[in-house]
Amino acid sequence: MIAPDTQQNILYTLYFILIHNFEAMLYVVGIFSMTLWALYRPTRGKIIIMWGFVILLFSFEYSKHILEPLKEQTIQSLITERESIRIEYYITKILTRVVPFGLPILGWMLIGIGAFFDRIYAYVRNIWLHRD
Repeated sequence: MIAPDTQQNILYTLYFILIHNFEAMLYVVGIFSMTLWALYRPTRGKIIIMWGFVILLFSFEYSKHILEPLKEQTIQSLITERESIRIEYYITKILTRVVPFGLPILGWMLIGIGAFFDRIYAYVRNIWLHRD
């Protein structure tokens, strides 16, 4: 039998793991469901939506785990001999502001575009094939 405090600690650990990774789990569910749906009935829009979820998952992992080590590694590899405040400023701005802001926007844009892509593609194709 497990002691009551150990049971409680196990439940708290599982709870905090779920809370910490909830967003990532939703994106993984989106990736798997779109993959299965695309295997069942393939369309270009479903593939675009799947890539949107992949980019959102990467954005989540980038912000949580990749950002700081990548920033430090890039600064150390580019600034070797003498200190360059300008290079460090641009690296910091790009890796900590632009990329974390742009990746979720790109992911959600792909999901939005993918949702309507097949209708738009069919409409444009129909116009293109039936023009005089």
